Amino acid sequence: MPLFLQPVFKERIWGGRALETFNYNIPNDYTGECWAISAHPNAPNTIENGKYKGKSLETVWAQDKALFGVDSDKNFPLLTKILDANDKLSVQVHPNDNYALQHEGEFGKTECWYILDAKEDAEIIYGVKAQDQKELNHMIDHKQFDSLFNKVKVKAGDFFYVPAGTVHAIGEGILILETQQSSDTTYRIYDYERKDKNGEQRELHLEQSKAVINLSSQSSNSTPKHETIQEQSYTQFVSNEFFTVERWIIEGKLNYDMQQSYCLVSVVEGSGKIETDHNTYELNKGTHFILTTEDQDVVFDGEMTLIISYV
Repeated sequence: MPLFLQPVFKERIWGGRALETFNYNIPNDYTGECWAISAHPNAPNTIENGKYKGKSLETVWAQDKALFGVDSDKNFPLLTKILDANDKLSVQVHPNDNYALQHEGEFGKTECWYILDAKEDAEIIYGVKAQDQKELNHMIDHKQFDSLFNKVKVKAGDFFYVPAGTVHAIGEGILILETQQSSDTTYRIYDYERKDKNGEQRELHLEQSKAVINLSSQSSNSTPKHETIQEQSYTQFVSNEFFTVERWIIEGKLNYDMQQSYCLVSVVEGSGKIETDHNTYELNKGTHFILTTEDQDVVFDGEMTLIISYV
């Protein structure tokens, strides 16, 4: 039986109301994040169905490793979010595992973005123009941010791989699905001198940022692999030690071959159903769930776009 999950919403200074397009009952006009598949202690999802109904994903992961086909004590490795950048996000960077474990007590944060929607001429910040550490430090210290940040135009359907150490920011008017390591550590470099609702500028982390920015990761975006499987459109966006992320554009029926003992599934467009173990479940835009070792003979049927990830 798939584990269907109840989203958790986060208010953000840059958030808006675009998450309502997923038929979510969002809490306010500044809803920036939907934590869609999360076992992170800062916002674990509640399971909505079956024998685990009412339990958090964090608890079930800790108590029933066999359900996921794992035997280690590591934390649940992935986190899926949908982000509504009604305003531009701060320019930031995330540490790698080594730095984060030493300084923050959790794993680092390599992530990737699938652009769900974007206004005309929307752009992100992706990487920096500094050639070496000395130039980077000088430009940060002297706030030469217009010259430092590399800007890229984006449109719906684009994909960006953002490894730890990559300077990045989501621009205004962009809706994305983010797949990431299960970490909540962010170092802000620049925040446009915005003030929060208390009139305070948000904290920056310039020294940490200078320590973790990886100048060798500037050309790190992945090369998607496209193919047709069972007459359905399949794209593998990225596959590495952190995660594999796939897109399926389904028009009809797909017998899904799970590549791992569990996987994370988000319906980002359309509707349909999933059949597994002689049971059928309705799927709609904004549905998020996990397929586990208990799910055999999985069949998707309908007209819908799925983002699937696994380790």
